[in-house]
Amino acid sequence: MSVAAEVRTRRSLVAGTVGNFVEWYEFGAYGFFATVIAANFFSSTATSDAESLIKTYASFALAFFFRPIGAAVFGRVGDRIGRRPTLILVLLLMTLSTTLIGLLPTYATVGAAAPWLLTLVRALQGLSAGGEFGGAVSIMTEFAPRTKRGLYGAWQSFTVALGLLAGAGLAAILATTLSKQALSDWGWRVPFLLALPLGLVALWLRLKLDETPSFERVQEQPRPASSGEVAKAIALGIGRLMGWSAAGYTFLVVMPSYLQATLNATFQQALVATVLANTGFAVSIIPAGWLSDRIGRRPVMVAGAALVVVLAFPLMNLLQDKGSGNAAKGIAVFVAGLVVGLMAGPGPAMLAEMFPTRARYTGLGLAYSLSNAVFSGSAGLIITELIKRTKNVDIPAWYVVVTCAVSVIALLTLRGDDHRRELRD
Repeated sequence: MSVAAEVRTRRSLVAGTVGNFVEWYEFGAYGFFATVIAANFFSSTATSDAESLIKTYASFALAFFFRPIGAAVFGRVGDRIGRRPTLILVLLLMTLSTTLIGLLPTYATVGAAAPWLLTLVRALQGLSAGGEFGGAVSIMTEFAPRTKRGLYGAWQSFTVALGLLAGAGLAAILATTLSKQALSDWGWRVPFLLALPLGLVALWLRLKLDETPSFERVQEQPRPASSGEVAKAIALGIGRLMGWSAAGYTFLVVMPSYLQATLNATFQQALVATVLANTGFAVSIIPAGWLSDRIGRRPVMVAGAALVVVLAFPLMNLLQDKGSGNAAKGIAVFVAGLVVGLMAGPGPAMLAEMFPTRARYTGLGLAYSLSNAVFSGSAGLIITELIKRTKNVDIPAWYVVVTCAVSVIALLTLRGDDHRRELRD
């Protein structure tokens, strides 16, 4: 690879991941501050804490259900006019909507209008997030050398971990340094307002990005991709991703509210647990992507999904056991994040290899966003509502076991040599 080509490749890696970092930093911050946001935007004298939290997660889920719309709209644009301009547009929308959350008036100020304003901004975030993944992964894998697609794609998932860790770390700092009243009054706004400078840095990096050689090549001989083939690949992709989506959000984002609302942990304890889970997630992602370039996507991802099935109940029971020490519980949540990383590392490259260049932005974006809309965005709502109705504290374990079991079956259909093949035009 020439020096110029290597510079373009590295630039694509940075520009592709930076927007993803901003996106997941915000989604993490929203999840970590769910109980505070519930009190500020969905509480009235007639509303219980549990009902407010459920409404907050409903708003959280709604943003995820706008992701497929964003994936379809921005994906079509990205497959027609290019990855670079579309990713710039997506980043601008994401930065604006995230910053607006930090400026919104609360229920105490504008009454019933507050939750509607929050929901509207979350919908805009969902649209932008839907357009982010497909473009970022397309950029990174289309620039990547054939033997390093798993490693390059893993950086997309790694920035998910970094974004969630940044959100959790900042939340932990604010919860430690501010009084409970200050955190509720204005401290929760800080993470969202910081999205503005982060977004401007990301914009500068994306303006320096080149278009991918794969996209430029297919533009010379434009022809549409088979819609039936793409639809079949999207459905199969959802099956392969659902375990990653469900387990990832259950262990990495929903866990703080679960620990507080169900297991009576303090806010600080819940955040420490979440930081440990996301650390485990981050530790395994890059090695998993690298390993999938050596032995294939299938064995690595199947191992991750199967381990979740085997370990979910023992890990959850350990957290529920009042006799378990903090060190044991810390190891439990760290391991939970670790096994999710085995799916997340090879996942982006696996998806990119499922679609031709002419439909890659749209196809992998829709597969990812639909899976996340159903199994990630709804995770908090489903788990909180089912625990409320059934009083069964094992609901999170049941949720991830069922979804990961389905993913194991879908992942077994992967060809063993996909990682060695060139990307299709």
